[in-house]
Amino acid sequence: MRAINIANAKKRNAEVGFEALPKKKTVKMVMPDGTEKTNVRFLKSMANLEELKQKFNGDLTAVGNAIIEGDPEIDMELVGRFISKTHKLYITPEHKIAYRVNLFEVIYNPDGSEKERHELSKSISNVNAEVPVQWSGKKFPKAEALKKFIFSKKYQIRHISGLTYDFLYDMAKELHESGTLMFVGAGPKGNEPIVITGDGERYRGFLEGRIDGDKYCLILHLTNIEIKPLEEAGPQQGE
Repeated sequence: MRAINIANAKKRNAEVGFEALPKKKTVKMVMPDGTEKTNVRFLKSMANLEELKQKFNGDLTAVGNAIIEGDPEIDMELVGRFISKTHKLYITPEHKIAYRVNLFEVIYNPDGSEKERHELSKSISNVNAEVPVQWSGKKFPKAEALKKFIFSKKYQIRHISGLTYDFLYDMAKELHESGTLMFVGAGPKGNEPIVITGDGERYRGFLEGRIDGDKYCLILHLTNIEIKPLEEAGPQQGE
């Protein structure tokens, strides 16, 4: 269970735990004899079209004939081997390992043309930083938030001691009784994006609280997609 430094409405903070709880599947796939299936990974290919074009001097007809006659795109020693562990590598146009890589974020226009390009900024995790994740004071009714944002991740915030139980229970109770989600964020003012992992996505955070007697559930919902209404179409030419 990972740690998160979070503050409440009174700006009092505590380090507690958070984790994603995977949803258990109600249906499972089995083999014809009833045994459970096992997922495996294997090496599918070692070559690509550009390499084959270079090998046959750019003659696509020669490439096609060679594939039909001898399968030059298949390395018989490697293709089909099972893979247990992999590492992500970047390669050059010559298909050699690139040791120094600059990542860029490219934004495209609706017609597919490039609009702008800038170096991708590297972010660090800020959920367990010196400055806690804070309540912004902005509350959203649950129905309104569901219509305005697409929540892609959620984490359950859990207590690690009796004191943090009371701390989180009071937060969940306040949100449960108001029927709202609380917008939370990083930084001194609580208005900065939340980054769960290093170089990860930047998210807006919303806290949801539920209580049942002395039991509570505090959920951190994350989103990076806001749903905006379509602009009303203006009058057409000639009307």
